[in-house]
Amino acid sequence: MSQPGQLSRPRLGSGWITRPLFGFFLAATAIALLFYSPVWFASVTVLMTLFAAHEWHRMVRPPELRAAADRAALHVQTAITGLAIALAMVALLLRVVPVAFALLAVGAVAAFIVARQRGDNPVWHAAGVLYLGLPALALAGLRAFPAQGAQIVLGMFLIIWATDTGALCFGKTIGGTRIAPRLSPGKTWAGTVGGSVTAALVFGLYIGFFGRPMLPAMAFALVFSIIAHGGDLFESWVKRRFDTKDSGSIIPGHGGVLDRMDSTFAASVVMALLVFVAHFNPMFGGHG
Repeated sequence: MSQPGQLSRPRLGSGWITRPLFGFFLAATAIALLFYSPVWFASVTVLMTLFAAHEWHRMVRPPELRAAADRAALHVQTAITGLAIALAMVALLLRVVPVAFALLAVGAVAAFIVARQRGDNPVWHAAGVLYLGLPALALAGLRAFPAQGAQIVLGMFLIIWATDTGALCFGKTIGGTRIAPRLSPGKTWAGTVGGSVTAALVFGLYIGFFGRPMLPAMAFALVFSIIAHGGDLFESWVKRRFDTKDSGSIIPGHGGVLDRMDSTFAASVVMALLVFVAHFNPMFGGHG
């Protein structure tokens, strides 16, 4: 067994095939919903966060409560998070944005109170409402509000997916020094750099398709892909914190919804801040 910091050898297992296949299916579904309707896209986003909420609240429970299989408490926490996000999403789509954020805050307080009564890591349960709720609102807001909402979200998805796929391909085929051996043993520098370069190339071609300058877009994607890497590493840290390998097993080759969406959670919030606060145009002037 190699020690932390040593070179890792490329290993090709069943995930080499399963992960891209299911990743392609999920990507096609997301794109179809994205362009079909903002309401449908928001609705499925809420549904995905409900699955993610179940994984989060199960993962952050103390070991003795996890072992006790107290499903009632787990379902209550999941319901609190799901209801808070669903109501906040309705408020967002009605363009009552302050109310949307207030509902998330109320959900976090409720999750804290319920968890504290059971001695069940209340801060972590409350944080889960915001960790899942803010990205959900960011995704729906990016789709519904800007003039090029669908194109903006698709461009962000392409950066995330290209980062993930490039990291998988370069990491598995090249291997090399691991970036954070204790935190995430499978991630290498080759995969990290390869994922960012892949994201830059893919997003550059995407913006070029709309007749806009590719080089600034490539530079943006190269930097923005770091957010995707960071979201992945953050969830890895949480899983190590609670001694969990995978958040779930619902998606073959990917694990749980949290495992699949960790990069998107971070990237969507940052993209929303860039668009709505900094007034940045992620399409670089292109029109769909």
